[in-house]
Amino acid sequence: MAVTSAGILLYRTTPVDAAPTTPVLEVFIAHMGGPYWERRHEGAWTVPKGEYLAATEHPLLAARREFGEEIGVAAPELDYADLGEFRSSTGKLTRVYAAEAPGFEIGRVESNSFELEWPPRSGRLQSFPEVDDARWVAIDEARTLVTKGQRQVLDALEARLAAPSVEERPPSVE
Repeated sequence: MAVTSAGILLYRTTPVDAAPTTPVLEVFIAHMGGPYWERRHEGAWTVPKGEYLAATEHPLLAARREFGEEIGVAAPELDYADLGEFRSSTGKLTRVYAAEAPGFEIGRVESNSFELEWPPRSGRLQSFPEVDDARWVAIDEARTLVTKGQRQVLDALEARLAAPSVEERPPSVE
């Protein structure tokens, strides 16, 4: 059975200084902590997410819990849209929920931690934060920062935002 995780992708639009009438889509992403990621920038960011047991927990509740554990603040109370389930190259399935959060800001990340034998085969366990940074990033830049498998999440967000809402769709002609 595939490992399942759930995450939250917050987004907002901000005006560009040079062209304030042209908004830029930004997403809130997190830099993975630990020694494997500390010197990497591109391909080392992720949607705040974590594993859950699909048989016993609703994925949105798991996504909200994991957001709080990884970022250090509760996920904002918003109307989350299910972007779908995405398979990574490792086979992990991640359900991602998105919401517009224009006023969401954090002072600093206060992530939970994990233990890892480091350096490898040293016999020493060290504690590392799951996430060591999180911030708003323009979606084009986010494509280079997130792991390769999560680029499809950004595509899904853009497709959802480009689709007309129910109120905007023209009535069907029969």
